[in-house]
Amino acid sequence: MVKAIENVTGLTRQRDAVLRVIRDSEEHLTANEVFAQAKSLLPSISFATVYNSLRYLKDAGHIAEIQFGNGASRFDRFTHRHDHAICISCGKLVDIEMPMPKQFVARAAEMSHFKPESLEFTLRGTCPDCQAAN
Repeated sequence: MVKAIENVTGLTRQRDAVLRVIRDSEEHLTANEVFAQAKSLLPSISFATVYNSLRYLKDAGHIAEIQFGNGASRFDRFTHRHDHAICISCGKLVDIEMPMPKQFVARAAEMSHFKPESLEFTLRGTCPDCQAAN
């Protein structure tokens, strides 16, 4: 199930360009990738403006930030709860839409002694393209 992406009004031209780049991409882009694409829409945009726009858009709930360990953050056009698969060879990141059983969340909370706020599943493995290359 893919949630519809709402229109956002009242953004600066720079924030609108950054949001358009993320929403038009099928990929989960890094800040550098967003900057490169936003520059083609708005040649005068700076990296600092893109970075600040990403923070603003994330804090406002228009995009999601995905962090995996020490790697660069990636930005997701979908803000609803969903999971991801990441390729350990090329770094490709794809969305997975699957329900999270309540008993799984409860067991994770019991084992960690954490009060659950959210739970995200990340499948790490080798994508079909990298499998075919080997």
